[in-house]
Amino acid sequence: MLLRNLLAALGVSVTVAACGAHVPPPTDRLAGAEAAARSAHELGADQDPNAALHVKLADEQIGQAKNLMHDNDNQRADRTLQRASADAELAIVLVKEKTAEAAASKAKEAAANQKAGK
Repeated sequence: MLLRNLLAALGVSVTVAACGAHVPPPTDRLAGAEAAARSAHELGADQDPNAALHVKLADEQIGQAKNLMHDNDNQRADRTLQRASADAELAIVLVKEKTAEAAASKAKEAAANQKAGK
């Protein structure tokens, strides 16, 4: 009787642990990472060496995450996609920074030319 109760309790514990351990595929995070990488490419991240490095890392991590999802390793896939999103977003910031620096330089030059002309 004791052995049967012990086995029943063990069976319930294993079942609960197995159900609790399941992590659903991080499809939302995958979509977000892909969108961020696509935005980085569209903004011209491939033209800036620093941004290109980070968008390349994001692309590679997205591929790794897809493989992990295929292997049902969704927890690692989720963490990999978090890194991919961060790298893609960093690439976007680097491109925007470069664009802002160029605009500021043009504005300074225009102001200097206008001041010299007066």
